[in-house]
Amino acid sequence: MAQYVIGDIQGCLAEFQSLLAKIDFNPGTDTLWLTGDLVNRGPQSLATLRLVKQHDGCMQTILGNHDLHLLAVHYGYGKLKRADTIDDVLNAPDRKELISWLRQQPLYYQQAGYVLVHAGIWPEWTCTQAQLLAHEVETVLQNTPEQFFATMYGNKPTHWDNNLSGDARLRFITNVFTRMRALTDNNVMDFDYKGTLNAMPAHHLPWFKASNRQNTDKTILFGHWSALGLYEGDNVVCVDTGALWGGSLTAFNLDDRSVVQTPSQTRLNLENLMY
Repeated sequence: MAQYVIGDIQGCLAEFQSLLAKIDFNPGTDTLWLTGDLVNRGPQSLATLRLVKQHDGCMQTILGNHDLHLLAVHYGYGKLKRADTIDDVLNAPDRKELISWLRQQPLYYQQAGYVLVHAGIWPEWTCTQAQLLAHEVETVLQNTPEQFFATMYGNKPTHWDNNLSGDARLRFITNVFTRMRALTDNNVMDFDYKGTLNAMPAHHLPWFKASNRQNTDKTILFGHWSALGLYEGDNVVCVDTGALWGGSLTAFNLDDRSVVQTPSQTRLNLENLMY
């Protein structure tokens, strides 16, 4: 039995199927963890969503920002952007079933010494606290989605306060799990920076290098940051290697920490669209 974590697919079904063949994936015995962003910007969002839902018993996904965007559009609170490729899902005859299934997926998943999230965990949160905070959002999302999506979008607040409440609290938690990359040196999220570690501006650092990080007791698996690429260190593993942008789709073996990749077949030239 093998267990892999695979980076952001974003509708790149051909790469996903190629990678499954390379790792000789057996849905009867093997398990996949997916870092979210199953849909959008790639050419086959609907087919990707259907495939993962079909194998729900052996493919564990969490929610990424593009998945949440699809849900928000479905519920009438998100606006389609020119680079979005989710029309096939919105026009599908099984749209309601797919949306209902996607909405039940978590923001945080933990097993043994690993934690799976889309973007990261706030440095000041322990893994136990992060799991509880993720559950707060999941509860609202699953029970009153219209209430959640009506106020989901936005960049504020940019730093954590235990006294945050209401919509601001839910928005901050959601942004941490699905959008975070860089922080300033006083722990404020910078949503604009999407580049490499080497090009990071002064007084900025990746979330996982923040001082006094409280969640280093487990290995955190994440995607979202394609410019970071495959990264292993600091008790984290990033597996988003830019399949959408001409890079590759990556599978990281959780048993022996080996890596299998398949090259991109989807080469987009879209600047400043890696929301």
